Amino acid sequence: MSEQDTSGLGRYQSMRRLVLAAMIVAMFAALLFGQSTFPPDTTVHEVVEMVGILLIFLGIVGRLWCTLYIGGRKSGEVVTGGPYSITRNPLYVFSTLAAAGVGAQMGSIVATIGFAALCAAAFHIVILREERHLGELFGPAYQAYVARVPRFFPKLSLYQEGETASFRPKLLLNTLLDGLVFLIALPVFELIDHAQVIGTLPVLFRIP
Repeated sequence: MSEQDTSGLGRYQSMRRLVLAAMIVAMFAALLFGQSTFPPDTTVHEVVEMVGILLIFLGIVGRLWCTLYIGGRKSGEVVTGGPYSITRNPLYVFSTLAAAGVGAQMGSIVATIGFAALCAAAFHIVILREERHLGELFGPAYQAYVARVPRFFPKLSLYQEGETASFRPKLLLNTLLDGLVFLIALPVFELIDHAQVIGTLPVLFRIP
């Protein structure tokens, strides 16, 4: 694998991180000034928040699962096992689930779906550019993979275990730290919720 190929994939991975960071900032801004039409002490609000927490955990665990397969191999071969056997972009899928979980912390069904849709749309742009690069890099092997496995929405019937990459603790740690941004934010969201209830923070808009 040439240095140019490796640097090309590195640029797309950096782009992915930038998109994710921008989405988190936008989500935080929305949470800071928005509130659900369901009051914080209602059952609907609390259920939506709990579902959101589960989605965040699922997103973090899923990203770690992906790293077990892709870690250090993306620039050297077409990885088709584990989560990569059911969707070509499982890291983006699990990040989108975590984003939905962040939106759910508003206690809003619309925010839950909206955050997921925005995140998926932002990642779609990165995916299209990355696919062109991978197609040039791996040729027929990647095209065969594209023809068999869906781009985003998983097709569970395609699942194959495949082989994991060699264990690289640093890559797993980096993925875990990236994912923990969603989890660490949870107490911040609770503080925002409380500040809005007591009137310290203004509520500029409400959504169901």
